[in-house]
Amino acid sequence: MNNHFVIPGGFKKWSAGLMIVGALSLLVGIFVLHPGGSSHGDDVNSTRFWAVLLQNSIFWLLLVNTGMFFICITTLAMGGWQVAFRRVTEAISSLVPIMGLLTLIVILCIVLGHRIDIYPWLDKEHVASDKILSGKSGFLNPTFYTVASVLTIGLWAFIGRKMRQMSLETDEKGPMDYETGKAWVWKNVTWGSAFIVVFGLTVGSTTPWLWLMSIDPHWFSTMYSWYTFASTFVSGVSLIVLFVIYLKNRGELEYVTEEHLHDLGKFMFAFSIFWTYLWFSQYMLIWYSNQPEETIYFIQRIGTSEHAGPYKGIFFFNLIVNFVCPILILMKKSVKRNYTLMTFMAVLIIFGHWIDFYQMVMPGTVKGNPKMSWYEFGIPLGYIGLIMWGVGRYLSKHPMVPRNHPFLKESIIHHT
Repeated sequence: MNNHFVIPGGFKKWSAGLMIVGALSLLVGIFVLHPGGSSHGDDVNSTRFWAVLLQNSIFWLLLVNTGMFFICITTLAMGGWQVAFRRVTEAISSLVPIMGLLTLIVILCIVLGHRIDIYPWLDKEHVASDKILSGKSGFLNPTFYTVASVLTIGLWAFIGRKMRQMSLETDEKGPMDYETGKAWVWKNVTWGSAFIVVFGLTVGSTTPWLWLMSIDPHWFSTMYSWYTFASTFVSGVSLIVLFVIYLKNRGELEYVTEEHLHDLGKFMFAFSIFWTYLWFSQYMLIWYSNQPEETIYFIQRIGTSEHAGPYKGIFFFNLIVNFVCPILILMKKSVKRNYTLMTFMAVLIIFGHWIDFYQMVMPGTVKGNPKMSWYEFGIPLGYIGLIMWGVGRYLSKHPMVPRNHPFLKESIIHHT
């Protein structure tokens, strides 16, 4: 069993290079975009600086947190098929503490810096004179926002670490008999259930309201959290696919076969359709009811029948990349077993949903001044480099396959 991963020199260079690009983009942005400028929306560059950081910190944090969610849902389902590549999902989830810390720094700088151009509810005088914002002030306030954010990221990191520790214990304890294995699996189910509950109460409910939907505090959608979840889950599965294919091409993960890749492809296909269902349902219901307090969200993005909005192109490009391409390309069984096409689709889906987050954040912050420049692309490249570094570091420190996992045999003989 080839169970040890040595980080290739090229992998190290790319991860370091991308992190340097991200760091330089941030540094140049500090001097060029003036993050300490006016917070009242009249300094677009200053607003842009924080909006891009907010978009990327939240997107990449939710994406890596998908790794632990994937582990927990398959654990609760007693699914052994994913054990052969489980260490890849563990490696991705190991970045949650780092990404969580970066996200906390960004959102606390915005909140404590009183950036009302990002979150209008930070303006106490405006809230006092606004009936809608006053009604939401019980949770849209700096104290609640900060406590909820710290608690949320803390629980994700703590329970995720516990799940990874239990997995690594199997490498030290050796083969398990029936009773030992049963007790170990039940312990995993218990902690996995705790994570799912926390995940449901945060990603599936409150956290997207606070971090993203409150950018447009007069607007609300009961589908918003599920929409956000679908976007990041399909992106997270695509990230798993990229690392699995990379490692397979290097001769690692010897027990992973086309069957495993096929099932991951099914997740990519299914949740692309699920995301589209939520996209259409949210858009259709708001268009159909035609209530001003709801339609404003889409008017900011695509405009009206008389005047096209500045984000109209991005808005519908988003639909083409995240729905039309997956349904046309991933529908065939052969595609889901093809390394080249799966790599292409994984990259396309991640990029597409990064664009989705762009159009979720920018219209409510920089308003009618969208821009795609060195800063908008430099910052995410830094996050990508950080993910590569974190995954490589985790895999190089631990066995590539949890060889004593009770379900390993089931994963080896898996046939879809």
